Amino acid sequence: EQAGLDVSEHGVDTYPEFGGRDPLATDGGYHETDGIVRPDGGRANDGGIKLVMAFIRPDKLSDVKEGLAEVGAPSLSVTNVSGRGSQPAKTGQWRGEEYSVDLHQKVKVECVVADIPATDVAEAIQETGKTGDPGDGKVFVLPVEDAYQIRTGEAGRSAV
Repeated sequence: EQAGLDVSEHGVDTYPEFGGRDPLATDGGYHETDGIVRPDGGRANDGGIKLVMAFIRPDKLSDVKEGLAEVGAPSLSVTNVSGRGSQPAKTGQWRGEEYSVDLHQKVKVECVVADIPATDVAEAIQETGKTGDPGDGKVFVLPVEDAYQIRTGEAGRSAV
């Protein structure tokens, strides 16, 4: 029951407490079980803050999270979305009725980076999210005008 329908039926692995994989410190902080602190070093993004936003297949989320942890991604937000790109609509039959699915299930992954090159994050998503089939998704890199830490009031790169 720990695997549930999320993994076997939907290909979604979003509950870390039930996952069979090693937990990763993708939140930019300390991981209690291994004592490793995420590295903050790296080349600057031209002194700015970048948002790396990707739309990927739900079954590639675990691989992408691992890839982001390897490059030291400081933040990660995941949202289940549905949308349409260049993929054609799929048709099928259920109880004798034909139906069309023109919106495909995807996962939106967002990372805000300042100390880690956005190109490294985008490449990690591309490498780990790729199946080679149509519908693998897209990666976008956007400039972020400013960032604010709610708790401390810090602004700019230090807020990231």
